[in-house]
Parts: sequence; C-alpha cells; structure tokens
Amino acid sequence: MRLLILLLFIFQTVVNASVLVGKWQEPVSPVMVDYVKRLIEKAERENFDAIILTLDTPGGLAKSMREVVKLINNTKKPFIVFVYPQGAQAASAGAIITVSADLAVMAPLTNIGSASPVSMQGKDIDKTMKKKVINDMLALVRAIAKEKGRNSKAIEKMITEAKNYSAKEALKLKIIDFIANDIGEVIEKSKNKEIKKLGQTIKVKISSENVVFLEKSFIEKLLIVLTNPTIAYFLLMIGFYGIFFELYNPGSIIPGTIGAISFVLALYSLNMIDVNWLGVILIGLGVLFFALELITPTFGGLTLAGILSIALGSAILFNPNSPYGDISIYIIAPVVLFSALFFLAVSYLGLKAQKRKSITGMESLIGKKAKALTEINLEGKVMIDGEIWNAYSDEPIEKNEEVVIEKVEGLRLKVKKVK
Repeated sequence: MRLLILLLFIFQTVVNASVLVGKWQEPVSPVMVDYVKRLIEKAERENFDAIILTLDTPGGLAKSMREVVKLINNTKKPFIVFVYPQGAQAASAGAIITVSADLAVMAPLTNIGSASPVSMQGKDIDKTMKKKVINDMLALVRAIAKEKGRNSKAIEKMITEAKNYSAKEALKLKIIDFIANDIGEVIEKSKNKEIKKLGQTIKVKISSENVVFLEKSFIEKLLIVLTNPTIAYFLLMIGFYGIFFELYNPGSIIPGTIGAISFVLALYSLNMIDVNWLGVILIGLGVLFFALELITPTFGGLTLAGILSIALGSAILFNPNSPYGDISIYIIAPVVLFSALFFLAVSYLGLKAQKRKSITGMESLIGKKAKALTEINLEGKVMIDGEIWNAYSDEPIEKNEEVVIEKVEGLRLKVKKVK
C-alpha cells in the first residue's frame, strides 16, 4: 500500500509538471550550451510539456550559438525563448537563438538584432572571411525563417546591416510570435499555438498549474564568474607573479601552487573570452622586465619598461565592445602601480644588501659584549659565547666587568668598558 501511494504521488507530480523555465542573462558561451542541454534533458526526463528560456544577452560566440540552436531544434519538447525582463536584449548571437525557437517572444521595452559578425577582439573580420561568415549565417537564418514561418528579409538585415528592432517592430515584421509581460502571459498566449517541430506540425499544450525553475549549477556559476574580464585579469596577474616568485625563491611552494592554479584558470577564462593574446604576451614581458630589474638592477630602467609593457598589455587585453565587457582603468592603474612600487622596493633592498659590508666570520664579533675573566691591564682574557679569548685594552678593566669588543686582530680582541 505504501509503495502504491508513493507511485501515485510520483505519477501525480509528473502529470502536473507543465513548464520548465530556465534563465540566461550572460553572454552566449560554452557554459550556456551546457545549461541549455541540462534544461532540455530535465524536461525530457521528467516529461514537462514545454520549456521556456528567459533571455537577456549581449551576444557571444558563434560556435556556442549554433550549438544552442541545434539543441533547441532537436528536442521534441516545445521550446520558447522569451526576451525578458523589460529592458533586456537579444543581441548578436542571442538574436539568432531567439528566432530559432519554436515560439519567439519579447517583453515590452526589449530589443533584438545587431547580429553582424565581428571578431571578439573588436576588429572587423578580413573581407573574404567576413563574406564567408555572413553567407554562412544568412543560410542558417533563412532555413530557420522558412521552418518557423518568420520574416526572412527582416532577420537577414540584423546580419547584413546590424539592424535592431524593438518588441513592437519585431512583432509587426513577423520576427517574433507575440509580446508578453511575464511568464504567466507567455504560457497563456502559447496555449494551442501550432508549431513546426522535427518535420511535424503540433499544438502546444501547456498550463500554468506547475511552473518549475531550473537554477544554474555550482560549476556553471563558477565558470560564469571566470569569464568576467576583471576576474580573468586578476587570475592572470596572480599566476604570473606566483610562478615568478617560486622560481626566484625555490622551495617556497605556496606562491608557486597559487600561481600555477591561477594561471591555469586564467588560461581557461581567456580562451573562453577569446582575448587579444598580444596583450597577454605584453603583460608577461612586463613581469619579465620587473624580474630582470631584481637580478641586474638598472636603477629604474627595466622597471619603466615593465610598467609600459603591463599597462599597454592590460589596455588591449579585452575589446571594450565585447559581450563579456572590458577592464576598467580603475582596475588597471592600481595593479600596474602596485607592481612597479613592489618591484622597485625589492630591487632597492637587494641593491642595498649587495653594498653592505660583510659581517660574517671574525668580524661578526665586533660590537658584541663579553665578560672579563681576569683583570685587563693592557693584557688579559675575556669570555664570549663560551669561548676564552686573549684581549687587550687602552684602559684598565676589573675582573668580571662587562666589556664590548671593538676590534679583532688575529686571535686577540680589543675591548673597552661598557658605558
């Protein structure tokens, strides 16, 4: 009986499962691909009636965009992309993901478009390559528009002319299916809509009785943090400095361990963001200049070269128009200044130590205190660090009196009274 009740409860939960909702408010990246894949797998496994993905993105990687489009169009579940909340955007790769959905929906005061391909470094792609990329994307959106019954010409202008449309314009031009204020309205307006899916025309049958939200996993959240340009920049700097200090002072372990981990994470982040690798090389060269300043002090010459190299590398590391964002000058300036001051200070202390007179061996006795074992009237003996030494002085010294060593002459010490 208990087993039967449990099975009925599970069955009832599955039957009531209606809509699975995902949320994506970051650039289009491999992390998004993993999230959408997990969203679809959960919907299929737990038999949800439909999937809604709320989207707010500045765009991202074309490769990841294609992966998401494939996932959307190869699931049997109706997939709805909702550009939401008000003020959100579906730009660049996000625009193509939106129009590829079974139902494309936008909230008021949102926009879609600006899908012209550019390199992630912000530079225009080479003419021949750009033509190939544009033609490839146009072929994709034409196929999508034909399958979904959307306005192909208007969508193509998002690619060829970087056109942008408001929600009302997109609805009027038949780029999207309808406008909704919230998820509840999306569900109501989606009921009984006919969609083309895997070569078939089906009706969307959903209700708002049970709406389940899928949160990002810990790993997905971590990877999103790592694609923040500021975090990636700090990881890169920590990596360079940690590895340098381990090489400079072998055996310290902790700087090397932290540096190696940070450097590996930075490389992962930089690869995802698709940075300007010349910037990474310049930053590495700057750290090398600082290191050489420590080894062969040039009284600031190499430090100045290091400052210029790190500053320039940091400035060009990320494109300000990248969907991932850029590094603020208020982050770069303190990092460069701290690096310069730190290496200058270490270099100065190292130079000062090199010029300091050696006080090892016999000379290390000078300035130490000793005890007179005998009277010292020109000649006598003293005890220092458990050793007995012959001593002499320019002044009479009583037995057991405390003295200080002035000079070492062979095996004799010149001493005087402690005042």
